[in-house]
Amino acid sequence: MDRDDTGPGSPAHRLLVPGLVFIGMVVAVVGSLGAPLVPLVAAVNHVSVDDAQWSLTITFLVSAVATPTIGRLGDGRYRKPVLLVGLAIVAVGGLLAALPLGFATLLVGRAAQGVGLGLTPLTLAVARDALPPERARPALAILSITTVAGIGLGYPLVALIAETCGLRAAFWFGVAIAVAASLAAMVVVPSSRHRPAARLDLAGASTLGIALAGLLLAISEGGQWGWTSARLLATVAVAIVMLAGWVALELHSDHPLVDVRRLRHVVVLTADVCAVFTGVGMYLLTSTVTRLVQTPTSVGYGLGASVAVAGLMLTPFSVGTVAASSLTRALIRRMSPGRVLPLAASVLLAGMVMFALAHGTFWEIAVVMAIAGLGIGAIFAVMPGFIVQSVPAHETGSALSFNQVLRYVGYGIGSSASAAVLQAHTRPGASFPADGGYTAVGVAACLMWVLTAAASVLLPRFGDRRPDLSPTAEAIIEEEEQDIESLASVVPGDADTRPDGVRPGQPR
Repeated sequence: MDRDDTGPGSPAHRLLVPGLVFIGMVVAVVGSLGAPLVPLVAAVNHVSVDDAQWSLTITFLVSAVATPTIGRLGDGRYRKPVLLVGLAIVAVGGLLAALPLGFATLLVGRAAQGVGLGLTPLTLAVARDALPPERARPALAILSITTVAGIGLGYPLVALIAETCGLRAAFWFGVAIAVAASLAAMVVVPSSRHRPAARLDLAGASTLGIALAGLLLAISEGGQWGWTSARLLATVAVAIVMLAGWVALELHSDHPLVDVRRLRHVVVLTADVCAVFTGVGMYLLTSTVTRLVQTPTSVGYGLGASVAVAGLMLTPFSVGTVAASSLTRALIRRMSPGRVLPLAASVLLAGMVMFALAHGTFWEIAVVMAIAGLGIGAIFAVMPGFIVQSVPAHETGSALSFNQVLRYVGYGIGSSASAAVLQAHTRPGASFPADGGYTAVGVAACLMWVLTAAASVLLPRFGDRRPDLSPTAEAIIEEEEQDIESLASVVPGDADTRPDGVRPGQPR
């Protein structure tokens, strides 16, 4: 029997937000096990650094495929079981990566851990449904940047563990915190058995997975295959065809994995496009910095730092994302949330110009990472509000999941692209790229922030501001309009409740 001791007023309910933040932090830390450890993974497993980069990329590939599936299942009555099963898969993946069974097994374990990143939208959906609007609004912002802050905190932590106790110990640490997150989820996450069961679009999930896998594979292997080779062009063609087929399936499905019609809503479209560009720009920087800092000084430009010091260089990034939460709240009291996006992108552009021109000392990199944390934290803090104000509550999990998918696609592209750019600037037979490779990565990241700013300014000028919905969906939106507007409003207000204390759109 599924008892639920997490209702309003219960001790578990009071711990809901801290518990969800902890779960989000755990999956972010587990996801970050790849970047600072890439050189060490290469050394321990006797593979090239480019091959070792797959220990990060494969996590984002699997997360991009798993996230919409998990999000759809989480919209129904099985939200809590899906969350617990997902965390169990993360723990098993950590176990496979920790055991000395070879590089292939490590990749399988890292792929399983990618499922954990798909759980982040579920924490957002839980907060959206379980909290009154005046508490849900800041909780969504905190949870949105938790994944980014967790990466910044995870880098130095796992790097220190790896340097002190070895590579395997870092993955054992991932197992331990995944188990701890499972226990937290058991205690604080409320039951959702009152919600209608969600139907899973298996055809849509499979088609989307093939399309995204082909895209990331082409970007990852383009340098080795040749950017104009028949194999690469064929892979890209298959990915594009499968993506077009997925859109067609979703448009004609009674229970789509993602309601792509909502992309016609300019607010949702803006958030999703910016998510891709932000993800690419973020991992162009973070993947590159950890390699740059660990490059020996004998090369002529490296800093010769240990893996632990390389991880610590991400601490300013984490501090910046946390600071961005408070800063963003202050900004949206003085301007619309839509103006925060181009402002944050401009800040990031300034930081990446600095990285492209000056990255030869620790303090320069620390400043760049702090600036990046502020900008990316601000973007991710306002993004959930864009989604929530544009979709009915019963579609929140799915819509946030798709936005998260696009983030992970961006992460995977950024991770792969950084390796491809550095490989292109590595002379045959050399172990390290030329310094110009890092400048080229900085220029590529600058382009991402220009595109982010342009999308955030130009897209709202086009398209409908209200998506095409069925009469049933329109009725749901009308019923929940007061609640959604309160959640997305700039000035905090009281929750819109009925005399019995139940929020609109919520079951009695």
